[in-house]
Amino acid sequence: MKNHEVKVYPSKYGLRKEDQLAWKLAALVTDNVPISKEVEAMVINRIIDNASVAIASLNRKPIINARAQALAHVRTGKGASVFGLPSDIKVHAEWAAWANCVAVRELDYHDTYLAADYSHPGDSIPAVLAVAQQLGFGGEALLRGVVASYEVHVNLVKGICLHEHKIDHVAHLCPAQAAGVCALLGLDTETTYQAIQQALHVSVSTRQSRKGEISSWKAYVPAHGAKLAIEAVDRAMRGEGSPSPIYEGEDSVIAWILDGPEANYTVPLPEKGEEKRAILETYTKEHSAEYQSQALIDLAFRMRERISDFSQVRSILIETSHHTHYVIGTGANDPQKMDPNSSRETLDHSIMYIFTVALEDGFWHHEKSYARERANRTETVKLWHKVETIEKERWTKLYHDKDPDKKAFGGRVIITMNNGEVISDELERANAHPAGAIPFVRENYIKKFDMLTESIIDKAERDRFIGLVENLSNLSAEEVLELNVLAPKGYVVESKIKGIFG
Repeated sequence: MKNHEVKVYPSKYGLRKEDQLAWKLAALVTDNVPISKEVEAMVINRIIDNASVAIASLNRKPIINARAQALAHVRTGKGASVFGLPSDIKVHAEWAAWANCVAVRELDYHDTYLAADYSHPGDSIPAVLAVAQQLGFGGEALLRGVVASYEVHVNLVKGICLHEHKIDHVAHLCPAQAAGVCALLGLDTETTYQAIQQALHVSVSTRQSRKGEISSWKAYVPAHGAKLAIEAVDRAMRGEGSPSPIYEGEDSVIAWILDGPEANYTVPLPEKGEEKRAILETYTKEHSAEYQSQALIDLAFRMRERISDFSQVRSILIETSHHTHYVIGTGANDPQKMDPNSSRETLDHSIMYIFTVALEDGFWHHEKSYARERANRTETVKLWHKVETIEKERWTKLYHDKDPDKKAFGGRVIITMNNGEVISDELERANAHPAGAIPFVRENYIKKFDMLTESIIDKAERDRFIGLVENLSNLSAEEVLELNVLAPKGYVVESKIKGIFG
């Protein structure tokens, strides 16, 4: 890996294209190095993971509406397929990516990478897959595109913090989605450079989507990025340019939205000829909740065995990292995070609620744990309001450790009982983390898939899908078309609400 300095230059400096971050990202994307079996295996895991959470979401309102919007853009001839619809229905690639991204993101239950900023790198897969389907690419090209998107996304997240300036993480995702599509198509460096620049330019939005009463837009954010990315690539392929230099210019994203004219970022990227392995640093979720709660859910399961009567708990203090405290903890100062009538999306971002329910129940479920009646239990609300978070330097340092084997997103919990007894414990990493107690492997991804989909698709459909994806690099274009067609056993609900698109 080589570290690249990224800072702002005045226009009169005339920064060479080859010295710009967008060009370096494009050169990385177009450096077609061999992909190892280890990396391919992880891509397969993530395609399985995406499908499991997407199928489990098919009849949730945001997915119903996103699918209805996509169906207003049916394409005759070649097009892309949509989760839950028959294989003979094809829509325009950007609309398939839209519907499928919402389905993948809705439950907040797929992969994650945390460093200087946050990310869900698996959000690129629906965009790359939709374009592969529409343009008739096979599994080898799809694999190349997914690997490139992860490489761009993870390394941007390592080097540039968006959250500090309350910019949503789609600003790293959209360039990665564009990069993945360019790699899939085998485009040249110039075209890729222009697509990445436009993708960033049009995808900057604020983190209000994750603040206060969090709405369904949180699930739509990567879908919005996917549409913008696909359109950016299409425009670049036609020879059009984009705002440049998008990172380093004096009126650029960095200069006016991030750290400003004096900014100095360091972004690591593989050297020319070096394998793209960033996907191996990412991790999925065993529990359907914000990633920074994963280890604390596991810890709650462990600590509950030492408490016989939850009504006797006086207080619960969670010592954790800066990000966890200020984003999903009491440091966020969001009263909605303590409100039992808040949206699922809000409760998913309340470690106070999540730890309480995990402590009481000893399990976590993507629907039952968020049910309105579950959140409104009198004893739960009382216990929930006894939870407080605090930042501790040790956990913040672990969160930002550059060694993936040391990086950790856990915390220490101190439970004080009414009789003065103190029960404390800590956990650095979720059990399912690559460096955790029980790292997720293929068997776990398939088990998660089966758990989420067994009541929705039949065994023959399940076996067909698993068989296809496990042969990823050898798939024909026709087989790639079937990768996200998982026919439900019953009727898939469609939207009765009409919009501009019908």
